[in-house]
Amino acid sequence: MYSGSEPVVLLILILQLHSNWRILSGPDGLREPWLAPIMWQTNQSESVPPAASGGVAVPPAAEVRSLVRQPILNSNQTVLGYQLILRRGSGDEGNACQSARAVLDLILLHGVETLTGGQTAFVPCSAEFLKESLVSALPKELTVLEICQTLEAEPWALEACRKLKERGYRLALADFSWQQEEHPLLALADFVKIDYQAMESSGRDRLRKALAGASTVLIADKVNSRQSYKEALAEGFRHFQGFYFCEPELIQKSKVPSNKLLHAEMVKQLREDPLDLKKVAPLVKRDTALVFRLLKLVNSPLCAIRQEVSSIETAILVLGEATFRRIAMLAVLGELNSGQPAEVLHMALTRARFCELAAPGSKMNAEEQYLVGMLSLLPVMLQQPMENLISELPLRTEIKKALLGEALRERALLSWAEAHERNEPARAYAIADQFELNLQKLEQFYVDAVVWESISAASIH
Repeated sequence: MYSGSEPVVLLILILQLHSNWRILSGPDGLREPWLAPIMWQTNQSESVPPAASGGVAVPPAAEVRSLVRQPILNSNQTVLGYQLILRRGSGDEGNACQSARAVLDLILLHGVETLTGGQTAFVPCSAEFLKESLVSALPKELTVLEICQTLEAEPWALEACRKLKERGYRLALADFSWQQEEHPLLALADFVKIDYQAMESSGRDRLRKALAGASTVLIADKVNSRQSYKEALAEGFRHFQGFYFCEPELIQKSKVPSNKLLHAEMVKQLREDPLDLKKVAPLVKRDTALVFRLLKLVNSPLCAIRQEVSSIETAILVLGEATFRRIAMLAVLGELNSGQPAEVLHMALTRARFCELAAPGSKMNAEEQYLVGMLSLLPVMLQQPMENLISELPLRTEIKKALLGEALRERALLSWAEAHERNEPARAYAIADQFELNLQKLEQFYVDAVVWESISAASIH
């Protein structure tokens, strides 16, 4: 039997591994050669080098767009796609039907696969978007065009949607409601999104009956609590957009599975400097997922190895200690998140990278802020309250208070990220104003973090 304290012990070990890894990789962190094209100095006022130097090109500061990426999950908690919401600038309140050109610019800049990790992009589509045939620049196999219901009454819009369907594009009706008996676009729609909080149960029931037997996928939007999720699931919904999955269902864990203890032992060995291959290699070989990630990475073009590598010992030597420690960190976090939606881990890593990038310019410690972002979703991963997890962690008192929700400066970047994720610009602006943060740079750092998380995750998995 186990005492139930092993998750906290494992978290302590992760923090210690993180500290060792950052010492090895330098103050900027994440310096693996296979991520070099997207790594940027965090201690400079301008975070992104020009494309000519090997970095990802981005618009100059005056043209920065604000990206909000929200996942759409199915009842198995896997990602169906991401809605890409963009605001033209800090003063734009994010009307989806006004941001077509901004969406297109940023998609062309980074690519759909980069912004969504290879998943489908649900792109808000305005009248301008349809009239000027801007959609031709988007890959139809990875794009769903969201049509605002206000366009339904326009004859030209209906004809434009018919032509898009003939060309192979998929359509989604956004914020659908029963405003009239006839819905000309409903027959063309592959997806219908409804505001679960705004539409009454009678309207939802009517819509489900109207779509019975059709191939149209119904998506319940703004499902932000476990209770709403359970209600929508019971009503028959199978696809959801909202942040219900970030709300933990607290349970008591009296026993830690043996595979978590294996990861704890692996982290202990990874703390050793230099690595003892005779001890580390046997542990790695017992973790099939980590073996797969290591061999896939070392044999990929990213490492430019001329002959196939099939030995764990050789793989560790080829990758180097810093890269291996990063992969191991992600493996352990993935194990902690087992049983929860993978999107939880993706969101934690995006928050971590955002907080790290934004910290220097906000006069905060980048390493601490990386941990604030990374640890912010631990209650969801372990299904335990933060109070139970944080008491024994080797963190400063202010960082512990920040993770517990106190409105300290140490929590400002995390709070801004949470508001931004939920597309709550007024709250995000208020946080930036309260703590005198550069809003335009925060918005760019968030785009950078999304790109980094997508590319790094694709490189490892």
